[in-house]
Amino acid sequence: MKVILAGAGAFGQKHLDAIKLIDGVEVVSLVGRDLEGTKATAVKYGVGHVTTDLQEALDQPGVDAAILCTPTQMHAAQSIQCMRSGKHVQVEIPLADSWEDAQAVARLQKETGLVCMVGHTRRFNPSHQWVHNKIIKNELKILQMNVQTYFFRRTNMNALGQARSWTDHLLWHHAAHTVDLFQYQTGETIIAANAVQGPIHPVLGIAMDMSIQLKTSGGAICTLSLSFNNEGPLGTFFRYIGDNGTYIARYDDLLNGKEEVIDVSKVAVSMNGIELQDREFFSAIAQGREPNASVAKVLPCYEVLHRLEQSLKA
Repeated sequence: MKVILAGAGAFGQKHLDAIKLIDGVEVVSLVGRDLEGTKATAVKYGVGHVTTDLQEALDQPGVDAAILCTPTQMHAAQSIQCMRSGKHVQVEIPLADSWEDAQAVARLQKETGLVCMVGHTRRFNPSHQWVHNKIIKNELKILQMNVQTYFFRRTNMNALGQARSWTDHLLWHHAAHTVDLFQYQTGETIIAANAVQGPIHPVLGIAMDMSIQLKTSGGAICTLSLSFNNEGPLGTFFRYIGDNGTYIARYDDLLNGKEEVIDVSKVAVSMNGIELQDREFFSAIAQGREPNASVAKVLPCYEVLHRLEQSLKA
């Protein structure tokens, strides 16, 4: 299977590392804004073609699929471009930064029948898979989720300490992880969603602090706190409070309510959520099926984000 990757920055390289571990997949082109930097990454990963033009990469001989790790504001349009070129596509989270654009991608996927998957990695992390397996076995029902998403990003830098050409967003990017995971783990529809945010940053133009409350049709609740002002520890930390246990997920580590470690090493073939996500994408293409985290499955998340954005504007 031949795949192209657009956006060979910090997160794109995580996908390149993951794909090296997956048999039968070859990255044949890298697309980047900075041609020289992208060439250096191509040399590092043994990719033969480099371009700044997504369409040029899509037109390379035999290309089956694309992975998009580009700026948020480009995700929807580039996903549509890939599918109109007849290619399966996996776009990193978020699918879009508006409800209208998210719907447009979903409509085209339905028309084409191509695999269109969104990088909602929490669905694939072994710690969250372990909890999900208990839920589908009727061994656990989620009553409440308490989630903290904390970073220190007072300047526009990426994970490699490099200047970004775009601005990240607490609502449309980071909240998307938790909103989708909450619906996925409960198996229920979010019927109530409230948000408040702190001051808008004078340079970045975004809120640096935000608090979100959610409730499902079955009565489960979620409280999500997000900040770009937090100096540590960094990352997202999840507490599941259920009818038959409490579980704390910190990246790939899972503990019970007594802080006792739970072994999740045998949940999947890897402990790397990105690798598992990519394996699902390629497997769905090969098997002609809908993947976990398909655009159709994650679309309700973006409707909730839209409602939250409208309430914040009001």
